[in-house]
Amino acid sequence: MTEATALMDFRNVTVIRGTTVALNRLTLTIGVHENVAIIGPNGCGKSTLLKTITRELYPIAEDGSYARILGRDRWEVTEMRKHLGVVTNDLFAQSHRNPSGRELVLSGFFSSFGLWPHHHITPEMEGKTDEVLALLGASHLATKPYNELSSGERKRLVLGRALVHGAQALVLDEPSDSLDLAALKALQKSMRTLAQRGISIVLVTHHLHEIIPEISRVVLMKDGQVLRDGSKAEILTCANLSEAYGAEIEPMERDGYYQFW
Repeated sequence: MTEATALMDFRNVTVIRGTTVALNRLTLTIGVHENVAIIGPNGCGKSTLLKTITRELYPIAEDGSYARILGRDRWEVTEMRKHLGVVTNDLFAQSHRNPSGRELVLSGFFSSFGLWPHHHITPEMEGKTDEVLALLGASHLATKPYNELSSGERKRLVLGRALVHGAQALVLDEPSDSLDLAALKALQKSMRTLAQRGISIVLVTHHLHEIIPEISRVVLMKDGQVLRDGSKAEILTCANLSEAYGAEIEPMERDGYYQFW
């Protein structure tokens, strides 16, 4: 990835789900080295935007409309994951298997949930897995079975699974869902570590507390469009949040973190 290539570049993108226009001629560009939060109420189009980034959904083909990832309109999905790691809660729906923590991270090389007999694991893969586990402070989880992991431990390992390819950017979908306070703090620490190491973070959420200090830009969505786009100080205001969510919301900032009243 280079400075000249946008991580994502969407122009006049429309996505229809059933009979609903989920994205309505949305235009949004995110640079390769930006840390960005995409926020908004339920139904605003965040999940559809995420699925359009990961190519689970495709926009309507129209003149003057395109959805490019790293400068390309088309990707083979497993190839894209070498550049862009994706962490969504959908992965936990596959939890009928019971891999160890190390196997779960290793399975990121194969875009699977856990390992299968036909997977060929190289020493390089094993070395990268150990490196990622150490980076996330999760080496002690390597031998622990999946069904014995807490929600916070699972989230940390799924982060590692997305990182094994050496991805330079991560897309995170509401990563703190189901976490208690201690696990939330551990997740925030992991996200900050990754951002400080130069891995770009694109956070898709409606939780203000997930926005770590290293995220400098906020995109506020409503009705399938970008309502506001700018710095945290510009966007996370009572007026903007109240307009987006349809209720009076007063944000509060402390040490780079935000909550609301």
